[in-house]
Amino acid sequence: MNEQLAPMRGMLLDLDGTLYHGTQRIDGADLLIRQLREWKLPYRFVTNNSTVSPETVAERLRNMGIDADPCDVCTSAQAAAQYIANKKPGASVLVVGESGLMEAVEAAGLQLTDEQPEFVLQGLDRQLSYERLTQAVRSIHQGAEFVLTNPDLLLPGEGGLFPGAGSIGAMLTAAGGKEPTLIGKPSKILMDYSLRQIGLSAGETWVVGDNMATDIAAGHASGCGTLLVLTGLTTSDNYEYYAQRAGCRPDVICDDLHKLLSYISSTIGI
Repeated sequence: MNEQLAPMRGMLLDLDGTLYHGTQRIDGADLLIRQLREWKLPYRFVTNNSTVSPETVAERLRNMGIDADPCDVCTSAQAAAQYIANKKPGASVLVVGESGLMEAVEAAGLQLTDEQPEFVLQGLDRQLSYERLTQAVRSIHQGAEFVLTNPDLLLPGEGGLFPGAGSIGAMLTAAGGKEPTLIGKPSKILMDYSLRQIGLSAGETWVVGDNMATDIAAGHASGCGTLLVLTGLTTSDNYEYYAQRAGCRPDVICDDLHKLLSYISSTIGI
C-alpha cells in the first residue's frame, strides 16, 4: 500500500453500477459484503436515490443475495431532511418528490406543508404535476430555501433514459431564480451525513464507486480516500474521458469486485 494513502477503517459504497445493475447483482457483490461483515470493517451503502426508504433499499439488496439492513443505508433523502432539521428544527417543508423523501422529512421531525413553507425540498418525482411545480416556484419566490436531493439529470431504465431529479431541479432553478443547496453526490453533505452514521472521520474512510463525477468527486470533496471500480459507468476505455470531465482522479482503481476484495484484504493486513 502507498504510505501516502489514508488508512482504511471504513467504506462508503455506491450501489447502482458498483454492486448491481438494475436488478442484477454484479459478480462478487455478495462476497464483498459478507467478507466486510466477517472482518468487522464498517461500511454504509450511500445512494443519491431519494425516492425509496432505507428499508426498501435493504430489501432490494437482500433480494439480490446481498446482505443488508436498513441501518446500513444512507440516502440523499435522509441527508437532505437532516440538513434542514439542523438549520431549523421542526421547519415547514414543501416536498417535490416521492414517498422516500416524505418519510425522511417526517422522521427528521419536520412539517410537511403545501402553503408558505420555509423550505422547498425537491427530489425525483415521477408523478410531477404542473400544479406542484407552480407551488414550488411560488414558494421559492416568497423566500423559501431551495434544497435539491441530487443533481442526476438522467436515469437509466428499461427502454432507455428518463429525466432525473437534476432535470426537475434545473427547471425550478430557472423559474425560481435561486440556486439550490445540493445534498447528494458530488456534494460533501451526503458524505458528511454518512460519515456521522458510520462513526468515522473522512481520513479513515474510503469511498467506493463506479462514477467519477459523483462517487469519486464526492470522496475528494469530503476528504475521503477514493477507489474506482470499473464495474459500471467508468471502464478502462472511457476512464480518461470521465476523469477529465470530473476534474479528479481516484486514489486506487480496481477492475472488478474480486480485485477490490483482494486490495482491501492486503490493505488491512488480512
